[in-house]
Amino acid sequence: MRIAATQIPGCWMVEPEEQPDERGFFARLYCREEFAARGLNPGLAQSSISFNRLRGTLRGMHWQAKPHEEAKLVRCTQGMIFDVAVDLRQGSPTHLRWHGLELTAENRRMLYIPEGCAHGFLTLADNTEVHYHISEFHRPEGARGVRFDDPAFGINWPGPVRVISARDRGYPDYQPG
Repeated sequence: MRIAATQIPGCWMVEPEEQPDERGFFARLYCREEFAARGLNPGLAQSSISFNRLRGTLRGMHWQAKPHEEAKLVRCTQGMIFDVAVDLRQGSPTHLRWHGLELTAENRRMLYIPEGCAHGFLTLADNTEVHYHISEFHRPEGARGVRFDDPAFGINWPGPVRVISARDRGYPDYQPG
């Protein structure tokens, strides 16, 4: 697998290296040793999926507060998303900056989002499924969110938001601390 840095320290694009043969191909999607060697959290506590019926569905921006911070490895297994990480880490050189990456079933890329970053995505196709490997167990008391269109981030979403939950729409602007 290829692991490439993004503009946000600790946020990585992970791409499987296909080993083709007459049957198709084989590729690793995760390797604890390679993750740990790069300082990525190699822990895995949960694996989840979200299914999104319509193009233009937005989920986010979410994170878990201390002491329940979580890292995520996100892959689109059906359809297409624009996946976004926002750096919320105080003192980070990229604090409040975002990185977006198109993830599709075809390109098989993944985005590794470290602890302290918010995560969200916009579906770019109907019937999109997203798979998450998550380093910590979900704790409702640690769940946090901020508006997807918060001017503090200036995320350039590649299309209109057509479907969003009341909770995600109602998040406040980001407040540091």
